[in-house]
Amino acid sequence: NLFIYATPKTTTETQHNKKTLLLAEQIRAEQLASVAKDRYHFEQQDLLEANFFDLMDQMITDRSKSTSKSNAENWLCAKKHLVKFLGVAHITFDRFNDAHLEAFRQYLLTNARTKSDQPLSRNTMSSYFNKIRAVLNEAEKRGIIRRNPTRTVTSIAPENNKREYLIDDELKQLTAAECRYDVLKRAFLFSCVTGLRWSDVQKATWGDINKTDQGYRIIFKQQKTKGQQYLDLPPDALQFMGTYTKPDERIFKGLKYSTYTNVALLQWVLRAGITKHITFHSARHTFAVRMLTHGVDIYTVSKLLGHSELKTTQVYADIIESKRTEAMNSLPSILAA
Repeated sequence: NLFIYATPKTTTETQHNKKTLLLAEQIRAEQLASVAKDRYHFEQQDLLEANFFDLMDQMITDRSKSTSKSNAENWLCAKKHLVKFLGVAHITFDRFNDAHLEAFRQYLLTNARTKSDQPLSRNTMSSYFNKIRAVLNEAEKRGIIRRNPTRTVTSIAPENNKREYLIDDELKQLTAAECRYDVLKRAFLFSCVTGLRWSDVQKATWGDINKTDQGYRIIFKQQKTKGQQYLDLPPDALQFMGTYTKPDERIFKGLKYSTYTNVALLQWVLRAGITKHITFHSARHTFAVRMLTHGVDIYTVSKLLGHSELKTTQVYADIIESKRTEAMNSLPSILAA
């Protein structure tokens, strides 16, 4: 509703035009600033002044509800190391820049220690650093920051730990060998033929088992990822489960995690004539490698293991030496007979 006189004839009209044009210019400048803010993604100062740790605490709370206890504890440890590095539990997003993130990276690589005053493992460093990166990525996603320090600071690459697994002949040796705890023996071998984690094997009840036209299926909620999962059980798995009792009773009743259980597992493995360092999680590795070795495609193996990403399963494909040798020797000779 602004107007000016096309041809001002009095001093009043001239002053009116000047004031109106000045007001119009101010409005235009404000509109241009608003457009530029959206176009060039200028940060809002009030958001930038928010505490980095407040957002991290929100993410820790959310993950404690949807992921495993160990993962939630991992987040808390990452936060403790960042607080120790900074010396304070408060830093605003406008101050958390590339230099801070790079310095924290160097702290993890050179100075960070465990509770027992040991250097962190490479994979622990990578995990903690990724938690901080995740908070910054979430801040960018929410529009708190526009310039994300993770774009310029290199991540900490994890190491590929050696994954011990058992081949078919070693499994037969284990099956024949005596174990101090029968429930441990049955549970471990059950994991070898199903790929279930320790936590899922321990929590499994008879009510999780369902009869189908093809046989039996276990339907359960993964303790680690909280995702719903089902597996059709092979005949061997049914043998290791034992005798049905009650729907709400655990299949492997009495199976507990303890030092005695770990020692008993190692003794059983040695008694079977196997010198590998086998843990209960090696059963899951065994399942994955056996599947791939016997020709099951990696996508199916990934689904059977309950992995959310295919790259998690690919580590197993990298350790199958027999498949590599077979592949290299599969082509016919190009030499003349």
